[in-house]
Amino acid sequence: MPIYIWQGVTPSGEKKKGEIEAKDERAAQVLLRRQRIRITKIKQKPKDLLENVSLFQPGVKTKDVVVFTRQLSTMIDAGLPLVQGLDALASQQENKTFKKILQEIKQDVESGSTFADALKKHPKIFDRLYCNMVQAGEMGGILDEVMARLASYMEKAEALKRRVKGAMMYPAIVLTIAIVVLTIILIFVIPVFQKMFAESGHALPVPTQIVINLSEFVKAYILYIIGAMFAIAVAIKKFHQTEKGARIIDRWVLKAPVFGPLLKKVSVAKFTRTLGTLLNSGVPIIESLNVAAGTAGNKIIEDAIFKVRASISEGKTIAHPLQESKIFPNMVVQMISVGETTGALDDMLNKIADFYDDEVDAAVDALTSAIEPLMIVFLGGTIGSIIIAMYLPIFQMAGAVGG
Repeated sequence: MPIYIWQGVTPSGEKKKGEIEAKDERAAQVLLRRQRIRITKIKQKPKDLLENVSLFQPGVKTKDVVVFTRQLSTMIDAGLPLVQGLDALASQQENKTFKKILQEIKQDVESGSTFADALKKHPKIFDRLYCNMVQAGEMGGILDEVMARLASYMEKAEALKRRVKGAMMYPAIVLTIAIVVLTIILIFVIPVFQKMFAESGHALPVPTQIVINLSEFVKAYILYIIGAMFAIAVAIKKFHQTEKGARIIDRWVLKAPVFGPLLKKVSVAKFTRTLGTLLNSGVPIIESLNVAAGTAGNKIIEDAIFKVRASISEGKTIAHPLQESKIFPNMVVQMISVGETTGALDDMLNKIADFYDDEVDAAVDALTSAIEPLMIVFLGGTIGSIIIAMYLPIFQMAGAVGG
C-alpha cells in the first residue's frame, strides 16, 4: 500500500506531521480524522527506485525479530487480536524490509491463513523452529506463552553466539595483524638491509640468508600466495557443503585441540536448549528432534540426534542412543535419562542448557586467557627472530672492525 506524508493540527492546536499507510489518499484522510487530526497538507510519498532491489534494502537482524516476538506476546496476552497486533507492530517498525514482511504476514492472516503458515512464507526471517513453535502455540491456544518462550530462547541463543564469536575473533585479529606486519617487513624493510649487506661484500650468516630468501620469495610470489590462500578457503568451504566433507571436517573440529571441547559444549547447549524449548511449547518429540538436529551446527552431532529420533520411533528411550554416540558427556546422558523417567524432560533439558551456557562462558574466558600470551609470544618471537637475523651481520662487521 502507498504511504502518505501529512501535516496537521491536533484539537489542542499542536502542529504535527508524519507518515501513514493507506490504500488511497481518501482512506488516509479518514484514518487521520479518526485520530482527531485536522489535515493541512497531505501527499503521496515518492517511491524509492531501489525498494524492490533486495541488495539495497536493510537486512533483518535477530534483535528485530526478538523485539517483535516479545511485543506481540505482550499484546496477545493483553487481549489484543492477532491482526491488530501485527498491524500496530508493522506501523511502528523502522526497518523497511521487516515492515514489508510484517504487512504481508498481516494480510495473509486477514485472508484466513494461520499465523504459522504466514510465517513459513518467509523462511529467511522465521526459521523452522520459530514456525513450529508458533504452530504448536496456535493449536494449544497458548500463543502468547509460546511467543514469550521464543523471545527468551532467541535472546539466549544470540548471547551464546556472541560469546563464541568473541572467542574466535581475538586470535583471528591478532593472527591477521601478525601476518600483515610480517608481510610489510619482508617486502619493504628486509630489502633495505639486503642492499646494505650486498654493498659490504661480506658473507651472510645462515639465519640472515634464510630471512633474505624468504623476503625475495614473498616479493616474487605475493599475488600467487594470496590467490592460493583464497582458493584453499573456497575449496574447504565447497568441500564442507558436501555430505562427506561436512562429516570429515565436523569430526575433525570436535577433536581439534583447544577449540574442539569448546565447540562441543556449544553444540550440546544449542541442542538441549532447542529441544527443551520445543517440547515445553507442545511440539511433538519427533518433529522437535528434527528441528533440534538442524540447530546443532555439527554434522556428527546431527547424525547422533537422528539416531535418537529413530530410537524413539521404535519405542526406545533418548538416553541410550546418545550414550552410544560417545559424543555427549555422561552427565548429559544421565540427566536426560532422569528427565525421561520423571516425565520432566523439557525442564531437565533447559537445566542442562543453562549449565552448558555457564560452561561455555568459563571455556571462553579460559581460552582467551591462554591464547593472549601465546599470541604475544608468537608475534614477539617471530618479529624478534627476524630483527636478530638482520642485525647479525652488523654485529659481525662491528666485531671485525673492533678486532
